[in-house]
This record gives sequence, structure tokens and C-alpha cells, in this order.
Amino acid sequence: MAIGKDLELPIANYQLLWVGSYSGLEADLVTRAGLPFRAIHGAGVHGVGWRLPLNALDLVRGLAEALGLVRAYQPEVVFVTGGFITAPVAVAAWLNRVPVLVYLPDIEPGLAVRLIARLARRIAVTVDDSRSFFRGQASKVVVTGYPTRPGLEAVSRAGARAALGLEAERPVVLVTGGSRGARSLNRAVFKALPDWLKDYQVVHLSGQLDWQEAEQARAALPAERMARYHAYPFVHEMGQALAAADLVVSRAGASALGEYPLFGLPSILVPYPYAWRYQKVNADYLASRGAALRLNDEDLPERLAATVRALLDDPQRLAAMRAASRAAARPGAAQAIAAELAQLAGAPAGSPGAAPP
Repeated sequence: MAIGKDLELPIANYQLLWVGSYSGLEADLVTRAGLPFRAIHGAGVHGVGWRLPLNALDLVRGLAEALGLVRAYQPEVVFVTGGFITAPVAVAAWLNRVPVLVYLPDIEPGLAVRLIARLARRIAVTVDDSRSFFRGQASKVVVTGYPTRPGLEAVSRAGARAALGLEAERPVVLVTGGSRGARSLNRAVFKALPDWLKDYQVVHLSGQLDWQEAEQARAALPAERMARYHAYPFVHEMGQALAAADLVVSRAGASALGEYPLFGLPSILVPYPYAWRYQKVNADYLASRGAALRLNDEDLPERLAATVRALLDDPQRLAAMRAASRAAARPGAAQAIAAELAQLAGAPAGSPGAAPP
């Protein structure tokens, strides 16, 4: 995302342009938020096998497109968060002496962030543990925390439960696998429902891909337990689902580092097995602080139901996890990142960029 003064939409003292991919989900979300969006080409180059030459050509094409955008819009600062689509934008900004701030949402950086960090003026990270991955660049690293949407936590527990049609006192398990869903997680939940629903309520965000299976699982439940199973393909008001929950079961994407601590939520984190190390490192970070348990994907069918029950039936342990989760929160992350961007945007025009890698 670039920030400049020659764009269409004023936000605070700056105007924004969001740069994304042609194939990603962000275009609809960004335009729905009223922000200008431009797409460029790009593709990953790590672990892609025979597609490497074609993906490399897409990156070259994306760099040409990014150069055109940077020269047309003349941003004061460019903000990137890693991923294959951001590398061409960061390189284009660096070549045009535009300051770059790269933000690392996860604990451990991937290849794109490692490369972009060499070009960046500032490296924002979610937690202090990430500093060790940027040895030699310590002066550029700032710990901001994970930015969450304004007002996400404004809803009360009682209000959230009422809005979702939940009983006020019965424990609530929230299960989420992201907007597309997580098939192995969903199927382990379907298997566990007959046991959980004897004593608990379940809010299950199945994702669109498995929504039909979720509907079938609900229809198969006895009537008295069906009322305790609240399944949705997704929810727009995620704050309600988080505020209502006593325990969350999910993948270990970067949002778990910000949103669960914000609500003081204990969690069972199931790293996506094909996401290299990122989600495992995220899960281990929260687990090492007593805020979460890590459960491997292959263990879901046999262990998920019992693990959830063991936690919810142990109020003292759950309270300790809740306190540890809240202690991991770092409020004000979005404001901290915005302050860094504003500072970089105020640098004298034409000042030199980062040293070449």
C-alpha cells in the first residue's frame, strides 16, 4: 500500500492507494472500504517447482507495473507486509528513493520480507522475538504489535452472546478456519459435536468451501443439541464471535497473535501443515507463554474433542491461560505503525533510500 498526496481519497492527512494482486481476495474488501485499488502481476518463487520460470516472468511484469504506479502517484512512503506481490512494489519504491516500511505480522519472516527488509527504512514487527531474524539491521526494527480494527473489542460479552443467539452462561467454543475454511479442522469439529453439545455451545465459522457439510452436520443433530450449534460460512462482525467465546480453536495465522490476546482468549492452535514454519512458530510463541495449546493437524481426529473438554472442564487452567493471553496483548499497534509511516513520509524529498542489498 502506498501513501501519497496525489491520489483520489483523502484519509486524515494522507491519501491512500492499495496495490494488490489480480487473483487475491483483497480487491473486494478494499473497494468495499472505499479505498482506491490497483492490481499488478506477481507470483511466488519459493517451492513452486516447474512453475518457477513462469512465476519469475510474472514478477518481472509486476515490477514494470509497480514502477509505473510509483512514478504516476509519487507516494511519500510505501507500506508493505510481505508476500510475492509486495516485492515488486518495494523494489520500485526503492529505485525511486521512496521510503519503505515493511511490517512482519508473523513471528518469523518469509523470503519476501527478508529481501524487502534490506531495502526498507523501517521494519515493524509484532513481537520482540522477531528481532533475532534481522541481525545487522537492529537500528531499523521497531516492535509495534499486531494492528487490529478500531472498535473490534468494543462489544460486551453479554451483548455478543445476545446478538449471536447464545445462552448467557453456557460455555462457548469458537472454531474458525479463515474465510475459505480449514477442511481437516472442520471435519474434526463435526466428529466432536455430539460430545461438545451436551455441555457447551459451538460457534463454528466453517468457511465457504465446507459450508454445505456444516449444514448437513447441523441437520443430523438431535433437536435439543441443534440449538447449541451456531454455524456460519463467515461473520462480518468478528468482534462478536471473539467476545462471546470462552475458548477458540483455529489455525495459527498472524491474526492469532493480535486478536486473541486483545480479548484475553485461550486458544487451541492447529498450524496449517503446508505453511512451512510460520504457523508453527506463531503457535509455539503463544503456547510458550501459557496462552495457547498447539495441536498438530494430523492429531485432530483423535485429540481435538478431548483437548477442548479438558480445558473447559478445568476453570483454573482456563483462567490462567486467559490471563497469559491478555498479558501478550499490545494495544495501539495500528497507531504505532501509522506514526512510523507519518515520520517516514515527512522525510525530505529526494533523500537517499536504503543501501543496496
